[in-house]
Amino acid sequence: MKFLFSEKQVGTLASLLSVLALAACGGGHAGDTGGDRSAPQAAQSLSAGASASGRTDSSSGSSAAADLLDFAKGRILVAPREGLPDEEFNKILAVHGGKASKIGQSNLYIVHLTGNASEKAVAATLAHNPHLKFAEVDGRVKSTLVPNDSYLGSEWHLTKIKAASAWDTTQGTGITIAILDTGVDPTHPDLVGNLVPGYNFYDNNTNTSDVCGHGTKVAGTAAASTGNGIGVAGVAGQAKIMPIRIAEATNGCYGSYSAIASGLIYAADHGARVANVSYGGLARSATVQSAAQYLKNKGGLTFVSAGNNGIDESIIPTTTLIAVSATDGNDAKASWSSYGSFVALSAPGVGIWTTKNGGSYDAPSGTSFASPTAAGVAALMMAARPALDSTQLESLMYTSAVDLGVAGRDPYYGYGRVDATAGVQAALNAVIQADTHAPTASISSPAANASVSGLVAINVAATDNVGVARVELHVNGTTTAADSVAPFGFSWDSTKTPNGAATLMVKAYDAAGNAGTSAPVTVNVANTVPPITNDTAPPTVKIVNPVAGQVAGNVSISVNAADNSGAAGISLSLTIDGVVKASGTGGALAYNWNTRKVASGTHTIGVIAKDATGNSATASVQVTTK
Repeated sequence: MKFLFSEKQVGTLASLLSVLALAACGGGHAGDTGGDRSAPQAAQSLSAGASASGRTDSSSGSSAAADLLDFAKGRILVAPREGLPDEEFNKILAVHGGKASKIGQSNLYIVHLTGNASEKAVAATLAHNPHLKFAEVDGRVKSTLVPNDSYLGSEWHLTKIKAASAWDTTQGTGITIAILDTGVDPTHPDLVGNLVPGYNFYDNNTNTSDVCGHGTKVAGTAAASTGNGIGVAGVAGQAKIMPIRIAEATNGCYGSYSAIASGLIYAADHGARVANVSYGGLARSATVQSAAQYLKNKGGLTFVSAGNNGIDESIIPTTTLIAVSATDGNDAKASWSSYGSFVALSAPGVGIWTTKNGGSYDAPSGTSFASPTAAGVAALMMAARPALDSTQLESLMYTSAVDLGVAGRDPYYGYGRVDATAGVQAALNAVIQADTHAPTASISSPAANASVSGLVAINVAATDNVGVARVELHVNGTTTAADSVAPFGFSWDSTKTPNGAATLMVKAYDAAGNAGTSAPVTVNVANTVPPITNDTAPPTVKIVNPVAGQVAGNVSISVNAADNSGAAGISLSLTIDGVVKASGTGGALAYNWNTRKVASGTHTIGVIAKDATGNSATASVQVTTK
């Protein structure tokens, strides 16, 4: 039986249900991560979850970092500057007993520490190294839960965001939404038809079953099947769901920065265009932001929950993560919803009917459900107009939202509460204009005529009317490194360049392919090079990125080479499937490969390095494209 209520009736009913649910629980919370949890669990957690009643647990505390529990022991997160050779990166880490492991196809690394090294102390020291972009502890964060389709009449939030009229145009077909959470119930009848393979980054396997119950609720909010005659309807019910488990099964089911970053990189390289992470405080992590930018560069958007602490989180606004606060049936901010200048959008988050682990349904509350509601709207807009790039689609989400609170963006509602119909219409009406404006680029250091040796930090500035997609470093005409995540900068190993005058130049590209070139800066390379006679040793050569596996979109290929006779005589040639794509001299080479222009399947990236006396070495890696 279906029940239809007005928005006012729904708001009143939700309030009554909240009181009854709280009374039934004796004022406590029952059974789910991040909010519907037992009193002892809540008392141990610094993250404020909300129960099905929509109330926030009183033990949440008032710290601005309340969603950050602590950090993982024995590891930190580091991003080297592009161009820094592996051997030099490893030397920097070795001083602290650290060993790096790469996160997917990104330039992010998990650094495992040995002995009794202090994670905070090592991260703080490395953060000041000029050849590293950043270093931080691997923070642990909590989820932000506070629970023809038989429950469709109870899904007040779908009426509020005008989902039904948007469905006349699209229901999300062709878009994959990655749900980074506690897993997803693989047998739930309202989800099973929409699931695609994902990954478990906690156990490092493919078992993405829901270990805490939170992820199944989040997934159903975004994309439970529509029109199947059972249960609930997700906002984008014909979109695919990619389950990515980033949480452990005990001790509060926390997630870590490293697992979340790994999940975002995986989602980007496996075709997801929307990612949802219903965990609080993520915009404090440079690692998570870098991973979200990686997805954005490949046409995707990342949605995160604002948090349930009921306070100004004092988080700096970011262009990498779309933080969502929660509203009720009267379009008022939920009392427990966190706020601040970082909030970009708002969405219904009180009593949201959705799927529950084990095949049933529930109506939980929390910004955990506001976030996937907004993510679902993004999927509808993308499906309606797939050609829109991520930056333009993000802007359209903001301009089509229902402006609540003070005019314009505010700390409680961001740009406003999402509106599916207005968003889809905005996407359909958007004029995709050719961008002919080239970025500008400059080198701020080193200074012209400087004498350099060893590793040299190269600081650059790059701006564009829309956004800079990539910056390349050219040394003596050879592309040696490329950086796609701001702040842009490089670590140039001058030992891979012959002694004497070297001309440095950076080239900035936007998403449309327009390029702007900096003024050249000439420096004097003065490295000590031991004389080598009767050279019979071949060079060493390595493809640093990508590694074997799946790739998508624009792929940054980087190569490092070294020789016992120095870099002066090294020549490099890069091939893809046997066809030469780039060449240069010295010990480094970079190339941007647009995989959208190649056939799906397996491809071989190869490189040949030759020294001055003709000794040669090769390296190769196989990757797959979809």
